[in-house]
Amino acid sequence: AGSVETQNRTCVPEFHLVGFSQDPALQYLLLVLFLSMYLVTVLGNLLIILLIISDTHLHTPMYFFLCNLSLADMGFTSTTVPKMIVDIHTHSTVISYVGCLTQMSLFLICGCMDDLILTVMAYDRFVAICHPLHYQVIMNPCRCAFLVTVSFFSSLLESLVHNLILLPVTCYKAAEISNFFCDPSQLLNLTCDDPFNHDIVIYLIGIVFGFFPISGILFSYYKIVSSILRVPSPDGKYKAFSTCGSHLLVVCLFYGSGLGVYLSASFSTSSRKSAVASLMYTLVTPMLNPFIYSLRNRDIKRALQRIVNRIS
Repeated sequence: AGSVETQNRTCVPEFHLVGFSQDPALQYLLLVLFLSMYLVTVLGNLLIILLIISDTHLHTPMYFFLCNLSLADMGFTSTTVPKMIVDIHTHSTVISYVGCLTQMSLFLICGCMDDLILTVMAYDRFVAICHPLHYQVIMNPCRCAFLVTVSFFSSLLESLVHNLILLPVTCYKAAEISNFFCDPSQLLNLTCDDPFNHDIVIYLIGIVFGFFPISGILFSYYKIVSSILRVPSPDGKYKAFSTCGSHLLVVCLFYGSGLGVYLSASFSTSSRKSAVASLMYTLVTPMLNPFIYSLRNRDIKRALQRIVNRIS
């Protein structure tokens, strides 16, 4: 029994990402599809960033946070999708040990930034709707910069915790990762160490970066809805809610797709289903965010129209 257990453990210099089908008939279709989606994601978020930077009408706390959200979305997608596209093109599934930990670290930083910036944006909408007379004082530039800085260093801390767990690991149960990127939870499950300690860390991180942000967002929207319902006129209610409608839709997409990944990992053993679920929040959600904010936001539309008029 001891020799069998030893054979099942291996010191891996590289990992194999086996998230999608290796069927040659599907490779070209997947390559074109993912490359197109990635380009739309990058260009869409880059357009949002350039509009906010170039238009002085958008130099407000809400759009400052939106600019940082677009940066996080671009980083979130760029840490995983380009590698997947290259792997499909070269028919390779290999990623080095160092490359895997690097990808995991950047993925965690950008993913947590997304999570925390969405929470900060909910707080911004709460202050704007529930305390409009004090909005400029509360959401001053220093506080906005402080909130983004805290979000970044908190994301960095989570990435550091995962690295401190994985760097001392010398052997893994297998070298295959059932996804198209180095999923942190799957890497922890592949280690030969006692899973109890890893589970504690995962649950603590889930509480800090899952439960607390979701609770903050729900509390903010509870207060927002309560304030909107006290507005007497229907036009006033619509105007107040329209300022946070886009954010609420993005929050539902982000956490809804994240919940889908969790349920897929819990109830399905298929690597392809897990990869498709992961693709939803690593590529599809960041791709849709610029469309949601541009199609549902008059300020963004006006800024885009001013840019077009200036060019023409």
